[in-house]
Amino acid sequence: MRAAFNDPDVQNFIQQHHISNDAIRHSASRIYEFVQQKKKRTAGNGSLIPGYQPELVFNGHLIDVSYSPTPETIEKQRSQAIKNRIKSIAMPKQARNANFVDFKLGGKASRDTIIKAAMKFVDDYVNHPNQFVQGMYLSGSFGVGKTFTLGAIANELAEKNVSTTMVHFPSFAVEMKNSIEDHTNATKIDSIKKAQILMLDDIGADVISDWIRDEVLGVILEYRMQNELPTFFSSNFSMDQLEEQHLPYDKKNRKDTVRASRIMQRVRFLAKEYQMTGENLRLQ
Repeated sequence: MRAAFNDPDVQNFIQQHHISNDAIRHSASRIYEFVQQKKKRTAGNGSLIPGYQPELVFNGHLIDVSYSPTPETIEKQRSQAIKNRIKSIAMPKQARNANFVDFKLGGKASRDTIIKAAMKFVDDYVNHPNQFVQGMYLSGSFGVGKTFTLGAIANELAEKNVSTTMVHFPSFAVEMKNSIEDHTNATKIDSIKKAQILMLDDIGADVISDWIRDEVLGVILEYRMQNELPTFFSSNFSMDQLEEQHLPYDKKNRKDTVRASRIMQRVRFLAKEYQMTGENLRLQ
Protein backbone atom coordinates (compact mmCIF):
# COMPACT_ATOMS: atom_id res chain seq x y z
CA MET A 1 0.00 0.00 0.00
CA ARG A 2 2.93 2.35 0.73
CA ALA A 3 4.20 1.74 -2.79
CA ALA A 4 0.73 2.47 -4.20
CA PHE A 5 0.41 5.70 -2.20
CA ASN A 6 3.87 6.80 -3.37
CA ASP A 7 3.10 6.23 -7.04
CA PRO A 8 3.82 9.52 -8.88
CA ASP A 9 0.41 9.59 -10.59
CA VAL A 10 -1.34 9.02 -7.26
CA GLN A 11 0.68 11.75 -5.52
CA ASN A 12 0.02 14.23 -8.33
CA PHE A 13 -3.69 13.45 -8.21
CA ILE A 14 -3.87 13.92 -4.44
CA GLN A 15 -2.05 17.25 -4.57
CA GLN A 16 -4.09 18.48 -7.52
CA HIS A 17 -7.41 17.85 -5.74
CA HIS A 18 -6.18 18.69 -2.18
CA ILE A 19 -7.52 15.39 -0.85
CA SER A 20 -7.51 14.87 2.92
CA ASN A 21 -5.67 12.02 4.64
CA ASP A 22 -8.99 10.61 5.85
CA ALA A 23 -10.33 10.38 2.28
CA ILE A 24 -7.06 8.81 1.17
CA ARG A 25 -7.31 6.10 3.85
CA HIS A 26 -10.90 5.28 2.91
CA SER A 27 -9.90 5.10 -0.77
CA ALA A 28 -6.96 2.75 -0.24
CA SER A 29 -8.44 -0.20 -2.14
CA ARG A 30 -9.24 1.96 -5.18
CA ILE A 31 -5.76 3.51 -5.17
CA TYR A 32 -4.25 0.03 -5.01
CA GLU A 33 -6.47 -1.11 -7.93
CA PHE A 34 -5.39 1.87 -10.02
CA VAL A 35 -1.68 1.25 -9.50
CA GLN A 36 -1.94 -2.50 -10.13
CA GLN A 37 -3.95 -2.03 -13.34
CA LYS A 38 -1.55 0.65 -14.52
CA LYS A 39 1.41 -1.70 -13.98
CA LYS A 40 -0.31 -4.50 -15.89
CA ARG A 41 -0.99 -2.22 -18.84
CA THR A 42 2.59 -0.91 -18.82
CA ALA A 43 3.94 -4.47 -18.76
CA GLY A 44 1.64 -5.49 -21.58
CA ASN A 45 -0.26 -7.97 -19.40
CA GLY A 46 -3.69 -6.61 -20.23
CA SER A 47 -6.06 -4.79 -17.94
CA LEU A 48 -9.26 -5.35 -16.02
CA ILE A 49 -11.24 -4.12 -19.04
CA PRO A 50 -9.41 -4.94 -22.30
CA GLY A 51 -8.83 -1.86 -24.43
CA TYR A 52 -9.37 0.53 -21.53
CA GLN A 53 -6.93 2.25 -19.19
CA PRO A 54 -7.43 3.19 -15.50
CA GLU A 55 -7.85 6.79 -14.38
CA LEU A 56 -8.26 8.26 -10.90
CA VAL A 57 -11.37 10.36 -10.24
CA PHE A 58 -12.47 12.26 -7.11
CA ASN A 59 -16.17 12.51 -6.34
CA GLY A 60 -15.76 15.03 -3.54
CA HIS A 61 -15.54 12.45 -0.78
CA LEU A 62 -13.53 9.48 -2.01
CA ILE A 63 -11.07 8.56 -4.71
CA ASP A 64 -12.37 6.14 -7.31
CA VAL A 65 -11.12 4.44 -10.48
CA SER A 66 -12.61 5.03 -13.89
CA TYR A 67 -11.70 3.23 -17.11
CA SER A 68 -11.38 5.18 -20.34
CA PRO A 69 -10.65 3.81 -23.82
CA THR A 70 -7.02 3.69 -24.87
CA PRO A 71 -5.90 5.61 -27.98
CA GLU A 72 -5.81 2.29 -29.84
CA THR A 73 -9.39 1.52 -28.80
CA ILE A 74 -10.55 4.99 -29.81
CA GLU A 75 -9.02 4.53 -33.26
CA LYS A 76 -10.62 1.09 -33.64
CA GLN A 77 -14.00 2.50 -32.63
CA ARG A 78 -13.61 5.36 -35.07
CA SER A 79 -12.70 2.99 -37.91
CA GLN A 80 -15.62 0.72 -37.10
CA ALA A 81 -18.02 3.67 -36.99
CA ILE A 82 -16.84 4.69 -40.46
CA LYS A 83 -17.35 1.15 -41.79
CA ASN A 84 -20.83 1.04 -40.26
CA ARG A 85 -21.81 4.11 -42.26
CA ILE A 86 -21.39 2.14 -45.50
CA LYS A 87 -24.01 -0.49 -46.24
CA SER A 88 -22.80 -2.83 -48.97
CA ILE A 89 -24.80 -5.31 -51.04
CA ALA A 90 -22.64 -7.74 -53.03
CA MET A 91 -19.85 -5.18 -53.47
CA PRO A 92 -16.21 -6.35 -53.78
CA LYS A 93 -13.88 -5.93 -50.82
CA GLN A 94 -11.56 -3.66 -52.80
CA ALA A 95 -14.38 -1.14 -53.29
CA ARG A 96 -15.37 -1.24 -49.61
CA ASN A 97 -11.78 -0.38 -48.59
CA ALA A 98 -11.08 2.14 -51.37
CA ASN A 99 -9.77 5.64 -50.78
CA PHE A 100 -8.45 8.49 -52.89
CA VAL A 101 -4.95 8.17 -51.48
CA ASP A 102 -4.56 4.79 -53.21
CA PHE A 103 -6.32 5.88 -56.39
CA LYS A 104 -4.05 5.41 -59.41
CA LEU A 105 -4.21 8.35 -61.77
CA GLY A 106 -2.08 6.62 -64.37
CA GLY A 107 -1.57 9.89 -66.21
CA LYS A 108 -5.18 9.90 -67.39
CA ALA A 109 -6.88 13.29 -67.43
CA SER A 110 -10.30 11.68 -67.15
CA ARG A 111 -9.47 10.19 -63.75
CA ASP A 112 -8.09 13.48 -62.50
CA THR A 113 -11.32 15.19 -63.56
CA ILE A 114 -13.43 12.52 -61.87
CA ILE A 115 -11.51 12.78 -58.59
CA LYS A 116 -11.96 16.56 -58.56
CA ALA A 117 -15.66 16.17 -59.30
CA ALA A 118 -15.99 13.55 -56.56
CA MET A 119 -14.27 15.73 -53.97
CA LYS A 120 -16.43 18.67 -55.02
CA PHE A 121 -19.52 16.55 -54.48
CA VAL A 122 -18.39 15.63 -50.97
CA ASP A 123 -17.66 19.26 -50.10
CA ASP A 124 -20.94 20.53 -51.57
CA TYR A 125 -23.02 17.83 -49.89
CA VAL A 126 -21.45 18.29 -46.47
CA ASN A 127 -21.36 22.10 -46.55
CA HIS A 128 -24.78 22.65 -48.16
CA PRO A 129 -27.04 20.02 -46.57
CA ASN A 130 -30.27 21.69 -47.67
CA GLN A 131 -29.39 21.83 -51.36
CA PHE A 132 -29.71 19.03 -53.90
CA VAL A 133 -26.29 17.93 -55.13
CA GLN A 134 -26.23 15.90 -58.33
CA GLY A 135 -24.44 12.56 -58.16
CA MET A 136 -22.17 11.00 -60.79
CA TYR A 137 -22.69 8.47 -63.57
CA LEU A 138 -19.34 6.81 -64.27
CA SER A 139 -19.13 5.10 -67.65
CA GLY A 140 -16.17 3.29 -69.12
CA SER A 141 -14.73 -0.05 -70.10
CA PHE A 142 -14.16 -2.99 -67.76
CA GLY A 143 -11.58 -2.53 -64.99
CA VAL A 144 -10.79 1.18 -65.35
CA GLY A 145 -11.68 1.90 -61.71
CA LYS A 146 -15.36 2.89 -61.71
CA THR A 147 -16.35 0.70 -58.76
CA PHE A 148 -13.18 1.64 -56.88
CA THR A 149 -14.06 5.31 -57.35
CA LEU A 150 -17.53 4.78 -55.91
CA GLY A 151 -15.98 3.07 -52.90
CA ALA A 152 -13.51 5.92 -52.40
CA ILE A 153 -16.35 8.45 -52.47
CA ALA A 154 -18.36 6.36 -49.98
CA ASN A 155 -15.42 6.17 -47.57
CA GLU A 156 -14.72 9.89 -47.92
CA LEU A 157 -18.37 10.58 -47.05
CA ALA A 158 -18.21 8.15 -44.12
CA GLU A 159 -15.26 10.10 -42.71
CA LYS A 160 -17.60 13.10 -42.65
CA ASN A 161 -20.41 11.20 -40.90
CA VAL A 162 -22.49 10.56 -44.04
CA SER A 163 -24.07 7.14 -44.68
CA THR A 164 -23.93 5.45 -48.08
CA THR A 165 -25.60 2.34 -49.51
CA MET A 166 -23.58 0.62 -52.24
CA VAL A 167 -25.43 -1.92 -54.39
CA HIS A 168 -24.12 -4.23 -57.10
CA PHE A 169 -27.21 -3.90 -59.26
CA PRO A 170 -27.09 -7.24 -61.16
CA SER A 171 -26.85 -9.13 -57.85
CA PHE A 172 -29.60 -7.01 -56.35
CA ALA A 173 -31.83 -7.75 -59.37
CA VAL A 174 -31.41 -11.50 -58.77
CA GLU A 175 -32.15 -11.00 -55.08
CA MET A 176 -35.30 -9.07 -55.95
CA LYS A 177 -36.56 -11.87 -58.20
CA ASN A 178 -35.94 -14.41 -55.46
CA SER A 179 -37.73 -12.25 -52.89
CA ILE A 180 -41.05 -12.41 -54.74
CA GLU A 181 -41.83 -15.79 -53.18
CA ASP A 182 -41.36 -14.64 -49.58
CA HIS A 183 -42.97 -11.23 -50.23
CA THR A 184 -39.96 -9.21 -49.02
CA ASN A 185 -39.32 -7.33 -52.27
CA ALA A 186 -41.25 -4.22 -51.19
CA THR A 187 -39.28 -3.98 -47.94
CA LYS A 188 -35.96 -4.35 -49.77
CA ILE A 189 -36.86 -1.71 -52.35
CA ASP A 190 -37.95 0.62 -49.58
CA SER A 191 -34.61 0.35 -47.75
CA ILE A 192 -32.67 1.05 -50.94
CA LYS A 193 -34.72 3.94 -52.28
CA LYS A 194 -34.53 5.86 -48.98
CA ALA A 195 -30.73 5.60 -48.60
CA GLN A 196 -29.01 8.86 -47.69
CA ILE A 197 -26.54 8.35 -50.57
CA LEU A 198 -27.18 5.52 -53.03
CA MET A 199 -24.63 3.99 -55.40
CA LEU A 200 -25.85 1.56 -58.07
CA ASP A 201 -22.87 -0.31 -59.49
CA ASP A 202 -22.68 -2.09 -62.86
CA ILE A 203 -25.98 -0.92 -64.33
CA GLY A 204 -26.59 -2.72 -67.62
CA ALA A 205 -24.07 -5.51 -66.98
CA ASP A 206 -26.86 -8.10 -67.26
CA VAL A 207 -30.12 -8.13 -69.18
CA ILE A 208 -32.61 -5.90 -67.38
CA SER A 209 -36.12 -7.36 -67.53
CA ASP A 210 -39.08 -5.06 -67.88
CA TRP A 211 -40.14 -5.94 -64.30
CA ILE A 212 -36.73 -4.99 -62.87
CA ARG A 213 -36.69 -1.87 -65.03
CA ASP A 214 -40.20 -0.64 -64.17
CA GLU A 215 -41.01 -2.09 -60.74
CA VAL A 216 -37.58 -1.99 -59.13
CA LEU A 217 -35.23 0.49 -60.78
CA GLY A 218 -38.05 2.82 -61.83
CA VAL A 219 -39.56 2.90 -58.34
CA ILE A 220 -36.18 3.57 -56.71
CA LEU A 221 -35.25 6.36 -59.11
CA GLU A 222 -38.67 7.99 -59.00
CA TYR A 223 -38.55 8.22 -55.21
CA ARG A 224 -35.03 9.59 -55.21
CA MET A 225 -35.81 12.15 -57.89
CA GLN A 226 -38.92 13.38 -56.08
CA ASN A 227 -36.99 13.66 -52.80
CA GLU A 228 -33.76 14.96 -54.41
CA LEU A 229 -31.56 12.25 -52.90
CA PRO A 230 -28.03 12.04 -54.38
CA THR A 231 -27.48 8.93 -56.48
CA PHE A 232 -24.40 7.50 -58.18
CA PHE A 233 -24.13 4.98 -61.00
CA SER A 234 -21.41 3.01 -62.70
CA SER A 235 -21.75 1.22 -66.02
CA ASN A 236 -19.74 -0.16 -68.90
CA PHE A 237 -22.14 1.80 -71.11
CA SER A 238 -22.76 5.48 -71.61
CA MET A 239 -26.16 6.93 -70.75
CA ASP A 240 -27.12 6.94 -74.43
CA GLN A 241 -26.07 3.31 -74.89
CA LEU A 242 -27.97 2.27 -71.77
CA GLU A 243 -31.12 3.98 -73.02
CA GLU A 244 -30.92 2.69 -76.58
CA GLN A 245 -29.61 -0.84 -76.10
CA HIS A 246 -30.23 -2.13 -72.56
CA LEU A 247 -33.44 -0.63 -71.14
CA PRO A 248 -36.01 -0.58 -73.96
CA TYR A 249 -37.12 -4.22 -74.23
CA ASP A 250 -40.09 -5.82 -72.49
CA LYS A 251 -40.59 -9.51 -71.67
CA LYS A 252 -41.81 -10.17 -75.22
CA ASN A 253 -38.61 -8.59 -76.55
CA ARG A 254 -40.52 -5.65 -77.95
CA LYS A 255 -38.83 -2.29 -77.92
CA ASP A 256 -40.39 0.12 -75.45
CA THR A 257 -38.47 3.36 -75.87
CA VAL A 258 -41.00 5.38 -73.87
CA ARG A 259 -40.35 3.52 -70.62
CA ALA A 260 -36.62 3.45 -71.25
CA SER A 261 -36.64 7.19 -71.83
CA ARG A 262 -38.61 7.71 -68.63
CA ILE A 263 -35.98 5.80 -66.64
CA MET A 264 -33.14 7.75 -68.23
CA GLN A 265 -34.81 11.09 -67.48
CA ARG A 266 -34.54 10.21 -63.82
CA VAL A 267 -30.94 9.02 -64.19
CA ARG A 268 -29.95 12.26 -65.91
CA PHE A 269 -31.70 14.31 -63.23
CA LEU A 270 -29.91 12.47 -60.44
CA ALA A 271 -26.41 12.22 -61.90
CA LYS A 272 -23.99 13.86 -64.28
CA GLU A 273 -22.12 11.57 -66.67
CA TYR A 274 -18.34 11.19 -66.56
CA GLN A 275 -16.47 8.92 -68.94
CA MET A 276 -13.60 7.04 -67.37
CA THR A 277 -10.72 5.87 -69.54
CA GLY A 278 -7.46 4.06 -68.96
CA GLU A 279 -5.89 0.62 -68.69
CA ASN A 280 -7.50 -2.31 -66.92
CA LEU A 281 -6.26 -1.89 -63.32
CA ARG A 282 -7.27 -5.44 -62.40
CA LEU A 283 -4.53 -6.78 -64.63
CA GLN A 284 -1.77 -4.80 -62.90
